[in-house]
Amino acid sequence: MAAKRTTKKPNVSAEELLGYYREMLLIRRFEEKAGQLYGMGLIGGFCHLYIGQEAVVVGLEAAAEEGDKRVTSYRDHGHMLACGMDPNGVMAELTGRIGGYSKGKGGSMHMFSKERHFYGGHGIVAAQVPIGAGLAFADQYQKNGRVTFTYFGDGAANQGQVYETYNMAMLWKLPVIFVIENNQYAMGTSVTRATKSPNLWERGAAYGIPGEEVDGMDVLAVKAAGQKAVAHCRAGKGPYILEIKTYRYRGHSMSDPAKYRTRDEVQKMREERDAIEHVRQLLLTGKHATEDDLKAIDKDIKKIVNDAAEFSKESPEPPLEELWTDILADAPGGN
Repeated sequence: MAAKRTTKKPNVSAEELLGYYREMLLIRRFEEKAGQLYGMGLIGGFCHLYIGQEAVVVGLEAAAEEGDKRVTSYRDHGHMLACGMDPNGVMAELTGRIGGYSKGKGGSMHMFSKERHFYGGHGIVAAQVPIGAGLAFADQYQKNGRVTFTYFGDGAANQGQVYETYNMAMLWKLPVIFVIENNQYAMGTSVTRATKSPNLWERGAAYGIPGEEVDGMDVLAVKAAGQKAVAHCRAGKGPYILEIKTYRYRGHSMSDPAKYRTRDEVQKMREERDAIEHVRQLLLTGKHATEDDLKAIDKDIKKIVNDAAEFSKESPEPPLEELWTDILADAPGGN
């Protein structure tokens, strides 16, 4: 099966391009600040940064519609911001404060927003994949035309529950888009050492699931692929797989010194393939924005992020009685 790659890019206005630039920059500046707060001891536990992968979620959110759902792994802050969650609430959750999305009890890996149709943040590798199919099953049952974006990484792609989910999703023609964020490394293991398959998306062929490889450092390419996948699902044709080739600049988590790759490798990606710089050049060369315009955007974004950091510091820690809340839910008709 020959690899497919989305090459046709959508027509995009200057306004849309500026929007993508702003959204990606917000994620990067937010993550940089989160890294600083972690170093200061204000964020505890695990913290997985999304720096370098911003074009994936921004491109796919551009293809989504209101009511579509998303579920992802523990590297989730970018997904939260891209779907419209408030930076204040996200940062407060990272610091374990009552003003956070899960009242400070979920932390980096386990926060949710029913309003923004964001269903986590999951710490167990690949656990979110069958959950994503379940969300899609609910939409299919309700016949509401919604789709679910189910994100997982190249490491999770080797977990058995992924393939059980593929089978059920295709058997029932579920409206789910499986998004493999292939950032080249599963913790410290290169994808070339962890899997024999040259293309992870092709594994769906055993179940009849179509898919393609996408340049994850190009937000317009991601958007085009996302639109194609969404149209496939909304047409009732079942699931679709997008293997999005991206790259994380930082370690697996804040505790990872990333000695399994060279500094030159990371620097080369930053200089030649950076997703934000790519859009920046499109804006400047197309005369859609000036250097001063982009500096003003960066200044505005930094204020939003700094305000979120201050909000997280000022928000109190959850009271002890919060230990007993959000444990059980009353089910309609239950005893």
